[in-house]
Amino acid sequence: MLMPKRVKYRKQQRGRTKGMAQRGNSVAFGDYGLMALEATWVTSRQIEA
Repeated sequence: MLMPKRVKYRKQQRGRTKGMAQRGNSVAFGDYGLMALEATWVTSRQIEA
């Protein structure tokens, strides 16, 4: 899992996610891909799984 060695505060503040993607929503490699139906945060453990 990727993680910095030292940070001043452990908990990361997340801000807000807003709107739909304007760019980067087309498939660059292959024939099909996944598309998220709602905005949410993805953890590093979820990406690695």
